[in-house]
Amino acid sequence: MKQTSQNTRLIFTVLAVVIGLFLIAASPFIVQTSLERVLNELLIVSKDQPQYSSGIALFSLLYPLWRAVGFVAGITLLVISPSIYKGDEWTFPVSLLLYAVPAISGMFMFLPYISFVGGFPLPMVISWVGLAGYWGTILLQNVERAQKIAWFLVLTLVGVLATHAFVIGVGAQRMLITRVDKPLFAGMEWWILTLSGEVNWIGVLLLIVSIPFIAMQKATGWRLALVAAASILVINVPTQIIRTKTLDYLYGALIALVLLISLNLPVFKTWLVKEKRLSQFNAAASSES
Repeated sequence: MKQTSQNTRLIFTVLAVVIGLFLIAASPFIVQTSLERVLNELLIVSKDQPQYSSGIALFSLLYPLWRAVGFVAGITLLVISPSIYKGDEWTFPVSLLLYAVPAISGMFMFLPYISFVGGFPLPMVISWVGLAGYWGTILLQNVERAQKIAWFLVLTLVGVLATHAFVIGVGAQRMLITRVDKPLFAGMEWWILTLSGEVNWIGVLLLIVSIPFIAMQKATGWRLALVAAASILVINVPTQIIRTKTLDYLYGALIALVLLISLNLPVFKTWLVKEKRLSQFNAAASSES
């Protein structure tokens, strides 16, 4: 980032400060308002459809949890903003990771909101703010266009898959909590949720951790995203076959497949893994000599 112009570094710094303040001062109220509206609707719906009552406990836990993570992310953005302005290289992967928090959490909180409350998607404001930082930080980097395209597409897919996988995990828990035969499992269509839900959540962790490493063009990031996408694909396909009432697992499998293809396309992989590009450069140089 030190090769980046002072004006661009100023933009990065302003983004960090504004989004940091948003996560500290505005996002907590948006989350609380959204949560209370969702819970109010769930209390009404669950009277006639008890299977929705599990959402009350889960959302009461997960909305505040993501809010707390976002709050800390906001504090971190403010703390590192002087280093961002100085152009320290490490701030690029760190800031991307921090912007991923509101982008993913806002999208997750949006889905219950739009399903039960409707109207203007209030939690999406959080996601939009996160995406502004996420995409802006990628697109304003002083690198070759091919590098920006590879980062933009792959890192966006990583975020989309992480969001969907987290939602899948929550959905699995919601169904398991209200299953009729608990604590027993009435056949494979129920016990498979204890595998698919947890595998998707593990995939979320791997995907989130992969973001800064992909930004640094480390093979570690590529491998983490590869393992996460492969795991989600392999578990979601049989789960979709066994549980045919929803297409959510199919959608997750398709997103994972697209990410897997993107990670392995030579045109992208060359820009995602610095070691690979250097080896190709050295091979070309040796052949010329």
